[in-house]
Amino acid sequence: MIAWSETDLLIRDAVREFVGKEIRPHLDALESGELPPYGIIRKLFASFGIDAMAKEAVTGLLERRRAKAAAGPAKKKRGGGLDLGGQETMAVIAISELAGVSLGIVASAGVSIGLTAQTILSKGTLAQQERWLPELATFEKIGAWAITEPDSGSDAFGGMKTHVRRDGDGYVLNGQKTFITNGPYADTTVVYAKLDEGDGADRRDRKVLTFVLDKGMAGFTQGKPFKKMGMMSSPTGELFFDNVELGRDRLLGETEPGGGGDSRAEVKTGFAAERMGVAVLALGIINECHRRCLAYAKSRTLWGQEIGRFQLVQLKLAKMEVARINVENMVFSTIERIRAGTTPTLAEASAMKLYASEAATEVAMEAVQLFGGNGYMAEYRVEQLARDAKSLMIYAGSNEIQVTHIAKGLLAD
Repeated sequence: MIAWSETDLLIRDAVREFVGKEIRPHLDALESGELPPYGIIRKLFASFGIDAMAKEAVTGLLERRRAKAAAGPAKKKRGGGLDLGGQETMAVIAISELAGVSLGIVASAGVSIGLTAQTILSKGTLAQQERWLPELATFEKIGAWAITEPDSGSDAFGGMKTHVRRDGDGYVLNGQKTFITNGPYADTTVVYAKLDEGDGADRRDRKVLTFVLDKGMAGFTQGKPFKKMGMMSSPTGELFFDNVELGRDRLLGETEPGGGGDSRAEVKTGFAAERMGVAVLALGIINECHRRCLAYAKSRTLWGQEIGRFQLVQLKLAKMEVARINVENMVFSTIERIRAGTTPTLAEASAMKLYASEAATEVAMEAVQLFGGNGYMAEYRVEQLARDAKSLMIYAGSNEIQVTHIAKGLLAD
């Protein structure tokens, strides 16, 4: 793939029309936190038939799995691979166009469907999938995915303190999570916790289990949204667990993994997908900065001429174009690999995330500079793009961690 097709461009124009009517007029309310993004996401799903397609896909999937279960034991195969149903470019275009206007909206939708629902799909039993997937897939219910803690950050597993202990046939959960996208409003939350078997084992080495919690459970508190530097249209908050009683039906898979296995490998697979997605988000921010800067360079005049005639401004525009081409080509390459049935390794996904997030941040900061004093004002929106772009260097694992993963991948060959 070397360019968008005519159909892709028609989809892009349709998404831009929706963004212009339904998102841009509400940006101030979204950015202040006055307006949560969920109503807009549901309207987006309805406008493009995404909810209907999701309902049909989930219904068909569950019917096939019921038929297989009725047919008797068969070789166990986990679901949950990266599958966009042949609509890779449609998804990429929609995500990038939305990211260039309101990155938080994409984050809220992506975490709910791409992490929460996907984890239930890949790890859950048929009964658990039937219980939670239908309403998550259509965005009737909001999902959150909780792994990060105040004292763990990039050391997500080793530093994890949230824990469960066995209590009869169930469990009791205690601990705290933070920086959880959709946390304040989520209806369904996937939570990772260490198993405390009371044997005095080193906490870092304890098994990690995955549970599903619903809003309103006794002992489960969802904190208020944080005030943030960027991605302000995506509510982020803390979760608190105080002796939350969990039946075995809330343990994904309903049995503890044997042979020393746990949830770590599955999370790493999720990290790879999330980091590939950062390149798409970065492309959206770069494209929006690029468009705004070109228009401004043609309309803003100083010393009797358009500022686009000045070489220093031309240099900024040229570097933006180089970044746009590079990140777009990364995205094209990934689409082709998905279509071919393969996906980048964790190291490759980390490399994409590292480069694309840095490129988007540099482009956005240069956009602020190109606009001068206007760029520092919220009215011109490039300051929002700069704040949002910076979050990509931290989101899905800080860029410093990406360097480690890239190097480990290279040295392992």
